[in-house]
Amino acid sequence: MFRFLLPAVFVCAAWCQQPYELSGRFSPEERASVSLFGVASPFVATLMSEDGRFTFKKLQPGAYTIAVFVPARGEARQTVEVGPGTADAHQRVQLTLNLKESDFVLADALRRHSVPATQLAVPEKAVREYEDAQKDLNRRDIAAAVKRLEHAVEIAPQFSAAWNNLGTIAYQTQKYERAAECFRAALEADPTSYEPLVNLGGVLINLHDLDSAWKYNVYAVLLRPTDALANSQLGMTYFEIGKMDLAEKYFVAARQIDPAHFSHPQLFLAEIHLRRGDRSAAARDLEDFLKYHPDWPQAAKMREQIGKLR
Repeated sequence: MFRFLLPAVFVCAAWCQQPYELSGRFSPEERASVSLFGVASPFVATLMSEDGRFTFKKLQPGAYTIAVFVPARGEARQTVEVGPGTADAHQRVQLTLNLKESDFVLADALRRHSVPATQLAVPEKAVREYEDAQKDLNRRDIAAAVKRLEHAVEIAPQFSAAWNNLGTIAYQTQKYERAAECFRAALEADPTSYEPLVNLGGVLINLHDLDSAWKYNVYAVLLRPTDALANSQLGMTYFEIGKMDLAEKYFVAARQIDPAHFSHPQLFLAEIHLRRGDRSAAARDLEDFLKYHPDWPQAAKMREQIGKLR
């Protein structure tokens, strides 16, 4: 099995100490809220764009999810890598998003950018704590954010978004049992919310509760067939239970939806193809992976592996 499938820890060299800037534009050019979420560590930043342009400064290297919310269309998401392999000499990463109508999801996006009916009873004090927690996350003050979010759900146990935020932070800090607990609380508070559903499906894979993971991930794909995360997680579930044909199907879908996705579907596809003895296909998978993740810590070893597979 490829060692590349194991979690990798970035060892920060000098370039890790230099902040990066992510600048770009999206089309169609409309008034939109643009958010940036950290993948490996808790972080969030949001700005308003009037002309389809956006800039985020003082970023640490790593993978981020960028979300563009247009009220009349919904929200579109894509993964972006920030680091020396994607930045210019001035530490700037340029990104162009050519968004199609099919990239936008309306229903759950409106939930994130408005107050669902089931959440109208959340007291203003709890909402303020949640909003201040987002500011803490922007400053990367995780402890302060967790404290505020825990206070928010103490005030309002029905506050689904706060529970989901707590679960995401717990997941990113490898507290998987706590993450599952928070995602379940978020779903209990609002059973129709998509984000805690797909998030719970992911953490259950980490907890090796594959029967439950399969249930939640299948449901997530049925609800959101164009979500790269849901497809990749269903692929992981099938991969873990040994159903490689089905795993391949959903990893291929995830790669088509978001080739740079932080779940790294290409690595799983390479493993599947290698197990079948298709060395050329495995090499192509790894090359495709490096195209989108040039700063992968094991990139040099991966290139050596590609050469051996040819």
